[in-house]
Amino acid sequence: MVLTHSIAKDGTHIFHNKLANNFLLIGDNGNSIETTKEYPTTLTNTNTSIISCIIGVIKLKVNSYVIIADKHLVTGSILNKEIALIKKYKILSLSGAKPTSEEKIYLDLLDEQLRSGTLYYSVDNQYDITNSLQKQYTTDHPKIDERFWWNKFISTPLLEADSRFEFTTPIIYGYFKSHATIFNGRALQFALLTRRSTERAGTRYFRRGIDAQGNVANFNETEQFVTTDDNHIYSVLQTRGSVPVYWAEVNNLRYKPNLEISTQPSGDATAAHFTQQVEFYGDNFLVNLVNQSGYEQPVKQAYEAAVENLPEKLKAHVHYIYFDFHHECKGMRYDRINLLLDHLINLGYTSDNYFEIDLNARQIVHLQKSVVRTNCMDCLDRTNVVQGAIGRWVLQNTLVKSGYLKSIETPFAKVDPSFNLFFQNFWADNADAVSCAYSGTGALKTDYTRTGKRSYRGALQDLRNSLTRYYKNNYSDGSRQDSYDLFLGKYKPYQDAVQSPFIDVRPAYVQLLPYLMGTSFLIMLAVLYYPRGSLLDLKNLAIIALCLIFNVRSLSWILANGYQYVDWPRLVPLDYLRKQSTYDADGKVTGTKFEKTDYFKGISKKKN
Repeated sequence: MVLTHSIAKDGTHIFHNKLANNFLLIGDNGNSIETTKEYPTTLTNTNTSIISCIIGVIKLKVNSYVIIADKHLVTGSILNKEIALIKKYKILSLSGAKPTSEEKIYLDLLDEQLRSGTLYYSVDNQYDITNSLQKQYTTDHPKIDERFWWNKFISTPLLEADSRFEFTTPIIYGYFKSHATIFNGRALQFALLTRRSTERAGTRYFRRGIDAQGNVANFNETEQFVTTDDNHIYSVLQTRGSVPVYWAEVNNLRYKPNLEISTQPSGDATAAHFTQQVEFYGDNFLVNLVNQSGYEQPVKQAYEAAVENLPEKLKAHVHYIYFDFHHECKGMRYDRINLLLDHLINLGYTSDNYFEIDLNARQIVHLQKSVVRTNCMDCLDRTNVVQGAIGRWVLQNTLVKSGYLKSIETPFAKVDPSFNLFFQNFWADNADAVSCAYSGTGALKTDYTRTGKRSYRGALQDLRNSLTRYYKNNYSDGSRQDSYDLFLGKYKPYQDAVQSPFIDVRPAYVQLLPYLMGTSFLIMLAVLYYPRGSLLDLKNLAIIALCLIFNVRSLSWILANGYQYVDWPRLVPLDYLRKQSTYDADGKVTGTKFEKTDYFKGISKKKN
């Protein structure tokens, strides 16, 4: 499919699908969208350019915008169908009106989502990137899986005119890469694809746990593909997702936020979640990696209680495994993850748990009937290591079954170290993609995923990432959460924004205090480096002492009132914290206060 774009002098955007020989016209600030087989001669267009795809159309507070991808990078293929990463994009106004200051903030949020997201699509819409391979071959006319259709909301305005998907392109947020090679003298292709769910999507501390509909935060489906030289393709699915109970971690500027477990029973929501998971994937093997003591212990206990209280009919399809990752793998002994594989095998998870199809005969050879669902606290770092290990184990068995290896005792890493390097880097890159989407940094522990060994250099990189996460999670993730909610249609400015949600109503002293501290610090440095007379003069010492006292007292006040300085989301309210304005006797806004919602109680000893 070759798609071109041009803009007529009256502002109408004209898209031409040359393969279908059809035109899409978008005008009147997005209120008019239609397709036509003939170019409208009444319109005079300007320069025409080739684009990658239309990402969608969105209405903000006043204006509507069409978002296009104008550069992409093909990162591989499945069934010879190319999959591409969107590299460049444009947000084009559908009206000539100048955006207001509020509208500009919405545009910045859109830009944030598109700039930081890893968005993939099937070139020419030839492959259904939202559905697993097994679902595509076992379902008559499978529909797009809306759980992973990332641009569904902004595609909605196109669908009434474009029911045949000649201009509408389903996009996923996640990761994809494939590699064709010669393994042990035979052709082989390996691919890895991750799809991120649109439900309860967001950032690390602002989306935790489960909602009433059974959707969990940071849910991802990862599919590993192997295509052999006899035209058989194997795929295996794994999933990850937040612990499916009502819980939260409340930012407070401290390195460890306050852990909160809801007093509201989550049994119905947990049952709804696993009912969905069993329906989608068959039996679920739940691998829980959170610590069994200390800070994380209440989450482990809440998860186990929720699983124990599932309906008996559902519990028969849910198999819980606890693995104390940090205890078992302490001292960088990540090879001990094999103990977890033994637990899985003992519970009935078999090495032939994959989907296989003979493409020559168009015949299904084997079905995947169960899935491993892995979680830690964030479903990132420990989860990535474990999922990579399971992927390696399944691949090893697949290579034996397909005749590439003679024995399960012969690791493919020793037979072909270069292929093993691709395997490790694919899983590490996938880990970074999932982690960046949720936490704002690459994953931790990827040195082990890339090399098979834990190193002190990797531990130092983990420290850097941890500190970066702390800063972003406290000081910038509110805006990033808003970008998700805006792009996915959880917040619609044209109907939800009665007044601008971006007005800062905190008192002036609260807003100014960090700047005053910075000024005080600079004054202190100036006196230290450029004192008038001797540094030990009483006047210089007095200035330094006053600056130190002011900063120490100010920092103490900020830490005691940390909620006032966290970058909270502004568009969609949090389910664990209520933000309210305070008023004086005349009804004038005097500040902001934060209260926990009724059904969350603190279990941390620290109080904010």
